[in-house]
Amino acid sequence: MAEITHAGRWTYRGVFLALAALVVFAKLLPLHPGPGRFPGPDILVLMACAWIVRRPDYLPVAMVAAVFLIADMLFMRPPGLWTALAVIGLEALRRRSFMLRDSGFLTEWLTVSAIITAMFLANTLVLAVFVVDQPGLGLTLIRLITTLLVYPIVVVLAARAIGIRKIAPGEVDRLGHRQ
Repeated sequence: MAEITHAGRWTYRGVFLALAALVVFAKLLPLHPGPGRFPGPDILVLMACAWIVRRPDYLPVAMVAAVFLIADMLFMRPPGLWTALAVIGLEALRRRSFMLRDSGFLTEWLTVSAIITAMFLANTLVLAVFVVDQPGLGLTLIRLITTLLVYPIVVVLAARAIGIRKIAPGEVDRLGHRQ
């Protein structure tokens, strides 16, 4: 089995950055003009969650913060709010990643769902406290539900297309350090 070297980690980081740029670009395209758009899932959060749970060493916190801050600016969200919530949620997942590598997919999905739900609720609460215009509760719930339902698809694509797999218990890197 081929082991991931330091250069290999940078390859996966570059793939994440390229995919994040593609997701942001696709979301900025005016493909659905007019009102009545169905809110789609937050693919950027799902990608980051799948990568953090599977290989926490591939995605440093500074990269996550930079990607989400740029997305905040481009999507005209309050700068830093969703970034802070994403960093907090993803770091909570990073702490649990070693526990999740030994468990089944259902446990992983429920854990990720709980953290994403907490992120969405915190975002809605902070925006409500500061009286910032936001989509209705129904649209936020639809976005949350679609985000949670699309997570298995993102995980399958990350595993099959990109090769992001969970760290096996006892797996060591090239230098013999435990992962």
